[in-house]
Amino acid sequence: MQYQTLPQLNEKVSKICLGTMTWGQQNTENDAHAQMDMALSEGVNFWDTAEMYPSPPDKDKQGDTERFMGTWFAKTKQRNKVILASKISPMSFLRNGQTRFNAQHISSAIDDNLTRLQTDYIDIYQLHWPERQANFFGQLGYDNDMAAQPLDNLTPFLETIQALNDEIKKGRIRAYGLSNDTPWGIMRYLWEADKNNLIAPITIQNPYSLLNRLYEVGLAEISHRENIGLLAYSPLGFGVLSGKYLGGKRPAGARLTEYDRYDRYINEQAQWTTAQYAKIAADAGLDMAQMALAFVNSRPFVTSNIIGATSLKQLKSNIDSINITLSAEVLEAIETVHIQQPNPSP
Repeated sequence: MQYQTLPQLNEKVSKICLGTMTWGQQNTENDAHAQMDMALSEGVNFWDTAEMYPSPPDKDKQGDTERFMGTWFAKTKQRNKVILASKISPMSFLRNGQTRFNAQHISSAIDDNLTRLQTDYIDIYQLHWPERQANFFGQLGYDNDMAAQPLDNLTPFLETIQALNDEIKKGRIRAYGLSNDTPWGIMRYLWEADKNNLIAPITIQNPYSLLNRLYEVGLAEISHRENIGLLAYSPLGFGVLSGKYLGGKRPAGARLTEYDRYDRYINEQAQWTTAQYAKIAADAGLDMAQMALAFVNSRPFVTSNIIGATSLKQLKSNIDSINITLSAEVLEAIETVHIQQPNPSP
């Protein structure tokens, strides 16, 4: 395993991060425990979850993912070996709609996070997506609704930062990060924190893959200049970049077979692009999924690559992508495809 230092925490986190959002939907508690056992044995010490998980969101299953992690921590007594990230999610069915990023709701959310996780601290606590309307979850363009939304109806950035700093002082979280945010959003958090001599966010979790490299426009430079690493999610485009959906295939039990809400990964442009990447992998003698993950692993602005799996075989293969270095020829071929069809799955 390779590791990257988070200087703000003085901790080394694995370049591969264990993603967990299928636990409770496609994976049982026993499955989840087996994945945690394997991940730690392979040197994956960075794990990510959220109060909303499993995903797709389900009011009746909400929190199961954290609960599965909590029972594993209680059983193995190995919480101290894991750098744990979780999130507060502005999902309307949570806490009877008490989901604003203010001191009261953040405190209440962390109460519940810690209870489910059976721990007394979270290493990195993330804002799952902004309160404001912005370009996330496939939203392109800047429409009239976004432009017309008054910020004074939302929790002030400074109030959110102060609340998270208070939680750091209490020892309930060690640091905080953003997720699904924009260049303006992250710079506003940094500006407010600097202006008021407060602790700033240390990571941002946004989508990044061969099918969606929009992070490179604007946000990558912020990661580099401001020392805020990307925690890249959906690096396989919900499994599309494994090649298992090529030719219109819908494998039984696969994520896009079970849930049609993620169709942006299999639109016409994405299918063409995926087929080109499949050919590049085949010509180079590479497993397609490992090639896609190795590309993400190689980016200098990526702190950790969040992989998800529904089987131990998939998990092991995804973790092993850390051992692959893409040749100059493969990288050049990838760029050629990207130029022809950039970002088909934002």
